Amino acid sequence: MSTRQNLCYLDIRPKLVPADCDSVIEIRPRFDGGRFPAGREFTLSHVMMEDTRVAENAPVAWEKLVRVDEDGVLRVRSFFEGEQEHVIRGITFENSYGATPVEARLYSLRDDLYLRKAWKGDLHLHSCRSDGLEPPPYVAASSRRIGLDFMAVTDHRRYAPSLEAIAAFADVEHDLRIFPGEELHPNVVHIVNFGGSFGVDELLERKKSIREIASIRKVLPPMPPGVNPAWAAQMHWAFNKVREAGGLAIFCHPYWVYGQHYSLAEAYIDYIFATQPFDALELIGGFMLHETESNLLQVARYHEERARGHILPIVGSSDSHGCERGDLFGWYYTIVFSPVTELSELIATIKEGYSVAIDAMPGADARAHGSFRLVKYAHFLLREIFPLHDELCTEEGYLMHRHLRGDPNAGAALARLSGRVARLYAQLWGW
Repeated sequence: MSTRQNLCYLDIRPKLVPADCDSVIEIRPRFDGGRFPAGREFTLSHVMMEDTRVAENAPVAWEKLVRVDEDGVLRVRSFFEGEQEHVIRGITFENSYGATPVEARLYSLRDDLYLRKAWKGDLHLHSCRSDGLEPPPYVAASSRRIGLDFMAVTDHRRYAPSLEAIAAFADVEHDLRIFPGEELHPNVVHIVNFGGSFGVDELLERKKSIREIASIRKVLPPMPPGVNPAWAAQMHWAFNKVREAGGLAIFCHPYWVYGQHYSLAEAYIDYIFATQPFDALELIGGFMLHETESNLLQVARYHEERARGHILPIVGSSDSHGCERGDLFGWYYTIVFSPVTELSELIATIKEGYSVAIDAMPGADARAHGSFRLVKYAHFLLREIFPLHDELCTEEGYLMHRHLRGDPNAGAALARLSGRVARLYAQLWGW
C-alpha cells in the first residue's frame, strides 16, 4: 500500500506521540462517514521500524485482536518505545474482490522534539523589484500556494519589497507568515537578512558604517593568505548589523559558480567557516538542474565542518527569481521544528539547530539534509504529514491570489480558512 493510499484511506490521530509512553491512537476511515462498522474486529500488529531490543531482534511489539468501538472508531493503545517510526498493520478495506490492506504510521519523539511542530519556509526569494519576475505580493501568495508557512522576499540590495509583500495582505486574515528581508552584497560574499527590522545593505556606504567597518578592520587578526582584510571587515560588519536588526544572518551559496569559477575563493570560504560570523548556513540553495553539484559540495563541506566540531545551523532556500518559470521555486526550502511561527521563535530555533534543508527537485523524491536524527524524522513528515498540510495551504494560496486581483470575496473566504493548519496540527500532535 502506497503512502498516498494510506493517507487517503485512514485518518489517524495523533500521528506524533511521546516516546517511551503509552498512547491511545484513534483510527477512522476517511470515507463511510468516518466510521468503521461498530464491533468489527481486526487482528493488528505493532511493528517498530527500529529494533531497540537487541537481544530479542524482534521488531514486532505485539499482535492482538482489536474491536471497533460503538462510535465507529478503532482505538489502539500501545507503548511506543524510543524515538522512531511505528506501523500498525492489519487494517483492511473489503470489496467484492477481497481485502485491501492499509497501514497506520506514526512517530514517537523525545520531549524536546515532541513539543515542537514542523513548519515549512523559504528564507531567500526574489521579486521583480530586483531581478525576479513577479511583484512581491504575488511571490508571497505563490509561497502559500505551494505549502509554505513562512517566507521573506529578499531582493538584491532592496529591503522595501519585503515590506510591500507584507502590506499587501495586512487587511486580510491569513496564516502565511510574511517577514521582512533582503540580500546583502558587502563584497563577493552574499548574505541574507531574514526578518531584520531594518535594511542593512543601504547603510553600507554611509559615513557611520564606513567608520564602523574601519574599526572592525583594526581589531581583526592578520588574515590568511588570499583573504582581503577590507572584505573581511565588511563581511563581519554586515553579519553583525543583521543581528542588530533582529534578523537571522545567513551565509548564502558558498559554492555558487559565477562565470568560470566559484564566486568565493576557497581561502575566503575557509576563513568564513573558521570564524563563523554567520547565524546559519544556506546548506541547500537555488541551483538549477545543471548546477546541483554546488549543493552537493555545500553538503559535503557541512559534514566536514561538523566532523571538525563546528556547530552549524542550516537552512534551505530556493533563491527563486520567478514563481511561474518552471525552475527553483518550491525546489528547495527549510523545515523548522518550532512550537510556533513567530519570527523570534523561528530564528531561535534555527540557531539552536532544529532545522533541516530540503531539496525537492522535479522528478525526484524530496530529500532532507542536516543532522541524522532530524533527517530521519523529516522524511516521515514528508511522507505522512506534509501532504495533508499542503492541501490546506494550497487553497489559501489561491485565495490570496484572488485577493490581489481584486476579488471582493477573497478576504472573507481567507478568514474562514484561517487556523486550519493549526487545527490539523493539534490533531496530529495531540496537543
